[in-house]
Amino acid sequence: MGKLSPKQHRFTEEYIKDMNPVKAATRAGYSPKTARYASEWINEKNLQKPTSKFNPDIKAAIDALLQAMRDKCLADAYEVEAYLTSVLRGQTSSEIVVIEGTGDGRSKARKMKKAPDERERLKSAEILAKRHGLTDAKLNVNHFIPPAYYGENDLE
Repeated sequence: MGKLSPKQHRFTEEYIKDMNPVKAATRAGYSPKTARYASEWINEKNLQKPTSKFNPDIKAAIDALLQAMRDKCLADAYEVEAYLTSVLRGQTSSEIVVIEGTGDGRSKARKMKKAPDERERLKSAEILAKRHGLTDAKLNVNHFIPPAYYGENDLE
């Protein structure tokens, strides 16, 4: 990726806020006339034109920023598996609201930490088992055993 001017760098940061190239160009300090053409700057077809005023590094910078946002926001397979394992082992806790009587027909709500119950731990184990191929929903019968008939000589 090549070097961007400060204004181009600002444009990429502004663009990922609302994905509106015209507003992003305006906020980045481009003139209103130049900002009108901002949607063409990030158009993939313009990257192919040899006479384009568009810097292809802007598109690469936008893609890199979007990828960084996705990486930060989305859990990967390792993170999901680590979480399910911690639930299975009872190492997590959740916050629940408990209502307690205080006397005279009154009650008070308070927050309380709760470890995973048996059902939650079992569900985590089930998901992990499926993930690792430890369960098979189908019954596999590999050998055919012919039926045996007893007492066939007694039939007449």
